[in-house]
Amino acid sequence: MQDILRHIHAQMTLRDAARAACASHTFRHSWICRPNLTFSRETLGLYSNNASGDVVTRDIISKIDQILQNRSGIGVKTLKFDLLCCDNIDFSYLDSWLHIAVTPGIEEVILNLPLPTMSVYNFPCSLLSNGSGNSIQYLDLSRCALRPTVGLGCLRSLTRLHLFCVRITGDELWCLLSNSSALVRLELWYCNEIISLKIPSLQRFRSLDVVECNSLQVVESNSPNLSKFYFSGLLGQISLGGSLQVKNLSMICSYQANIVWYARNNLLYIAPNVETLAISSPSETVNTPMLSGKFLHLRHLEISLVGMAAYDYLSLVSFLDASPHLEKFMLAHRMEHDSILGGPPHDLRQIPEQRYDKLKNVKISGFCSAKSLVELTCHILENTTSLDCLTLDTTWYPRCSVTKSGKCYPLMDRDSLVEAQKALVAIRRYVVGKVPSMVKLNVLEPCSRCHTIEPLV
Repeated sequence: MQDILRHIHAQMTLRDAARAACASHTFRHSWICRPNLTFSRETLGLYSNNASGDVVTRDIISKIDQILQNRSGIGVKTLKFDLLCCDNIDFSYLDSWLHIAVTPGIEEVILNLPLPTMSVYNFPCSLLSNGSGNSIQYLDLSRCALRPTVGLGCLRSLTRLHLFCVRITGDELWCLLSNSSALVRLELWYCNEIISLKIPSLQRFRSLDVVECNSLQVVESNSPNLSKFYFSGLLGQISLGGSLQVKNLSMICSYQANIVWYARNNLLYIAPNVETLAISSPSETVNTPMLSGKFLHLRHLEISLVGMAAYDYLSLVSFLDASPHLEKFMLAHRMEHDSILGGPPHDLRQIPEQRYDKLKNVKISGFCSAKSLVELTCHILENTTSLDCLTLDTTWYPRCSVTKSGKCYPLMDRDSLVEAQKALVAIRRYVVGKVPSMVKLNVLEPCSRCHTIEPLV
């Protein structure tokens, strides 16, 4: 019966568990040994919107200090501090709380701090060397400094490491990773002190996310079983050790041009066996080259183009030609172009005949009247024997049917609405007649509920 009551008490929210411990001797012992501690404004019951930042910080410090000073510090499995609402907190409290709660046997440590105003909190690495590091499986730190050294103890249980706005250098991160042989997933967000990211040979390592680490110039992984790599930021030198296991690769670049060109030229060397590939580029000033190398395992390709430079969409045939097993192709674009309408009838360019025998689903978002985009669409229709569905969406933004507000957001401006009408004309004139009877054609127009649409004269 005691075990059942302890389990029930552990499932309560922090506030309810504390109240139960005050009201019942039966629950007092389980409160002292409560395994999961989550400290935030919500869990501590501090909901007042009128309180000043200093008052909220004072109340949070008081409650956390009282709770931790009156418990054994033994048996904590999960420790989470969500202190984002604290404007100014004395770091000595943080040190005291962590030393009380981070003891051998702890599995998860999550520390979410506010943006530093004066100084940055230095996470005490000694906590990872006193035996506690042996049991930690998940370490999540935000807006602090982490300075591990060569003498750091073994983090033999650490499987996931998430660092957000953490001050740590590439060499310091190497020290941490070198002691984490069980690591499976690494996530680095806005860690701007890292110039060179080098990952040692970790046999269990599977997933790497690198997001907007603005000083980063080199990414090098020697882990043989890396299977997922998500990169967002400025591309530099990337080496995945010739890994044959990378199956899922994303390259999202908002401030660097010609990422599609880069991918076609380099990805066969970086991840030759990729199966799912997502590329985002703000602009392409050069066409995608036709090369002999093949992505023999690529099945899902997503390309997003969001810049203002004109581009020959037909050159994307290079990716289709290089991917004999491609099943799904998604293209999203929002770039300037020369319309196929407004002049004499155009002869569409022809590319030497290709056959795409596996391609089943094609979707183009932001479909417009660009001549090269119409040519790409017609090329796919004429050379794909396996196509089941073609979706041409003349809009770019999420529709009211999927947004929480129930409205399309943001609304399309007048020029975009005019272009959408031109796209519909181009579809009727050049595309519809080429759609085989067994292919389902979905043409999506701007939402008439949220937009005033005037048909072209």
